[in-house]
Amino acid sequence: MGFCILFNSVTMIFSMIKIVMFGPQGAGKGTQADRLSRRLEIPHIPTGQMLREEIASGTKLGQKVEEVIKRGELIADWQMNEIIRDRIGRAEYQNGFILDGYPRNVEQAEFLDYQIGVDKVLFLNLPKTEVVKRLSGRLTCIKCGAIFHKVFNPSKLGDKCGRCGAALQVRSDDTPEAIAKRLEIYDEETQPLHEYYKQKGVLIEIDAVPSIEQVGLLIWEALGL
Repeated sequence: MGFCILFNSVTMIFSMIKIVMFGPQGAGKGTQADRLSRRLEIPHIPTGQMLREEIASGTKLGQKVEEVIKRGELIADWQMNEIIRDRIGRAEYQNGFILDGYPRNVEQAEFLDYQIGVDKVLFLNLPKTEVVKRLSGRLTCIKCGAIFHKVFNPSKLGDKCGRCGAALQVRSDDTPEAIAKRLEIYDEETQPLHEYYKQKGVLIEIDAVPSIEQVGLLIWEALGL
């Protein structure tokens, strides 16, 4: 009985937490954010899903976002900021959330701080050699966006998504050339977030090399749960 009360109290406290998760491609941000979301019972907000929903909504902003994506370009800061502002303003996100893929740069981080601020920032640290190894075997669901890996995290349904049953595919930006370009962009735009959040005293660095279960445990312990 005492353990249950303590566990429920901890869950209640951390259900109010606002978390940002960032790191290089292939570090497992989406996987770990999804796992943490279920444990803390707070929404996980992946950037890819937000963009798909915005496009599906048919709004003017959604139409602009779709045009940018079709051209193979990055979404402008002001567009992502507007989407985020709308999302975190909804009632279901007032008791905490986990952002995955946003902020992408310091400018977006400053906007987020101005809007609401964050409590903890989890940086999943993964060497570039490991990034290339992981991304080269990654498979993505064409419907729900769930991510699997041929070796490290295979789908229980083989070439079908273990979550929704739709087909899995290799993303066009997971080729060696595309991976190198994405890492270059990450170094220029996203890596500076490490120092930005470190100076604010909210950064927690997590070794993303171990297994999914081990990394999840490291995150859980780092949050004091």
